[in-house]
Amino acid sequence: MNREDPIIDIHTHYVPNAWPDLAQLTNAEGPWPWLRAGSEHEAMLMLGSNEFRPLRSNAWAAEERLVQMDSDGVDFQVLSPTPLFFSYARNAKEAVKVSSLFNDLALEICEPAKGRLLPFCQVPLQDTDSACAELDRCIDNGHVGVEIGNHVGDRDLDDEGIITFLQHCASRNVPVFVHPWDMPSSVRLDRWMAQWLVGMPAETHLSILSLILGGGFDRLSKDLRLCFAHGGGSFPYWVGRMDNAWHRRPDLIATSEMPPSHYVDRFSVDSVVFDEAPLRLLMDVMGSQRIMLGSDFPYPLGESPAGSLISNAKFLSKEQRLQMLSTNAQEYLGFNPADRISERYTKHATI
Repeated sequence: MNREDPIIDIHTHYVPNAWPDLAQLTNAEGPWPWLRAGSEHEAMLMLGSNEFRPLRSNAWAAEERLVQMDSDGVDFQVLSPTPLFFSYARNAKEAVKVSSLFNDLALEICEPAKGRLLPFCQVPLQDTDSACAELDRCIDNGHVGVEIGNHVGDRDLDDEGIITFLQHCASRNVPVFVHPWDMPSSVRLDRWMAQWLVGMPAETHLSILSLILGGGFDRLSKDLRLCFAHGGGSFPYWVGRMDNAWHRRPDLIATSEMPPSHYVDRFSVDSVVFDEAPLRLLMDVMGSQRIMLGSDFPYPLGESPAGSLISNAKFLSKEQRLQMLSTNAQEYLGFNPADRISERYTKHATI
């Protein structure tokens, strides 16, 4: 490990290998997520009676994650919740119980890795006070950031309650990772995983646009460290179209202080775009200083080996590659995780 410039993957997920029955925990009817074990190394994530996603034990076993990380040359992973667990449609009391349960399980999953796995928490975002309280509890207990979904029902990220939560994250110096979820379903979108191939990019695009045109960025502190998954979805490709609409239809579109392109320095994106051409576009729009390695590990639509696109992209300079693989993530997290490992070993050595 290069302690000055460790390779950091800021977009991975976890699923615990067991958790209590959520209907009993919340005293509320389902459908709830549960895990149907297949073998020691395989399971099916269920939602009620429906199969949601097949899993392997690298979703919960730190030792297996570390083996893959070492093979890929990744020094640290940020572990975020699988969005299925968000429970935003539940009442606040139920969602608090679910969030606190999975947040505590995340710490257990990360503990054997001795600092190489960095947990992000989830919060009951439908209730601002509860979300802020759970964030505080988790940050005080060892989480280093928070993942939120890109919307709560019909409330997008410019919703006043969500803005208040994001301001609280800024005040506590907590990085926020925004992940698309709860995509619309229709006959057209239910073929070919179109919810993931079309719906997810569109959801992220819409949420970034809501923070712009809804005045969210105009109200939020510039200290907020915000990252959107999957390369910002379709947003980077359509910045020109949005600027054009802002200037030509100000009666409908010019609801922000500045045109959409003005706000690209207010957030970062990950690198899960899979090909050099979109990565080049992403760099042209966002700048190399706002792109971070993300793999979406351990899911099948993720990048493997992690970081291979950045490492092999011929148009990147050495400095740009270093930014995307390491230094941008250090700034986003607010610390160099290698320093924390070094401090831990030094502390134990002096006891």
